[in-house]
Amino acid sequence: MAGITNSAFRRLCAEYGGGLYVCEMVTSRALVERTPESMRIIKHSPEEAVRSIQLYGVEPNTVRAAVRMLVEEDRADHIDLNFGCPAPKVTRKGGGSALPWKTDLYRELVAAAVQEAHRGQIPLTVKIRKGIDDDHLTALEAGKISRDLGVDGIALHGRTTSQHYAGQADWSAIAALREALPDIPVIGNGDIFSAEDAVAMVEQTGVDAVQIGRGCQGKPWLFGDLQAALNGSTERFHPSLGEVATAFRRHAELLIEHFEDEFRGLQDLRKHVAWYFKGYQVGGDVRAALARISTLEELDSLLAQLDQEAPYPGRAAEGSRGRAGSAKRPHLPQDWLDSRLMNEGHKAMISHAELDISGG
Repeated sequence: MAGITNSAFRRLCAEYGGGLYVCEMVTSRALVERTPESMRIIKHSPEEAVRSIQLYGVEPNTVRAAVRMLVEEDRADHIDLNFGCPAPKVTRKGGGSALPWKTDLYRELVAAAVQEAHRGQIPLTVKIRKGIDDDHLTALEAGKISRDLGVDGIALHGRTTSQHYAGQADWSAIAALREALPDIPVIGNGDIFSAEDAVAMVEQTGVDAVQIGRGCQGKPWLFGDLQAALNGSTERFHPSLGEVATAFRRHAELLIEHFEDEFRGLQDLRKHVAWYFKGYQVGGDVRAALARISTLEELDSLLAQLDQEAPYPGRAAEGSRGRAGSAKRPHLPQDWLDSRLMNEGHKAMISHAELDISGG
């Protein structure tokens, strides 16, 4: 969700419903080095009640230093460690969803983060995938290690590294983790695109909470629907085209405030056009123009051309959002799968594996 879950979008989602809204993933090395981009990523607006930061790291001492910085400088109320990224440029160096295969490295990383977070009484959670592929599963063992080290919750994306975002998420794997860890909160992730999906996951797996990624792209009102559904209400937000345009305009305002620059804020908004207007009758020329906006004046002129009364189009506006892609062979370091423990070559390599990339 890099470039999506910045402070502007988090604030917009919160205006529709309750939830824990996590920032874009930031690498521990960049945070320790205080790069301008990493400091921007962890910036929270005063309106955000809970400052939740997602951290990526592969080197235990660097992760420890990053968590210590967040705690000592009072920059977070919750920290999440991401071990879910399947991107080849991360996994080929042993990071992301490839990392839990090495149980010694995983244990050392989680222990370092938990110790520093709990020293400041900050809850820490982790996110993992099922495993690297169906022959190299890691979720149950990683979950038990995490529980034993004192993490405050664990989220499981029901796909392997090799699946990326293709196919269907395996909710039975989430149910198995829930059953194996009755003494820790378990969070389910994967293929939740509606409130009904969330209810179905809770009923089928027994998870304590659900985690949303791609499903909220262009759909900030999803969290209001989730809140209603999980509280037993049948009320849902089915926006007219005018209501979608209002949300889109509000997103623009918040992005401009976030970046403190009108052009940069609207430039960032462009990628959201297809997601917001999925299924709605918006002319091709208007869509193309929205993807080129540079000023609020241009945006307002284009939104005024829409049929504000056009109703919610039903199923055409629902379903999968973002690119699912296709399954592919995992890219891993040489001999990575030969052992569950790190060898000397892997130890030397891992210190160079941190990259600015998000996913899960």
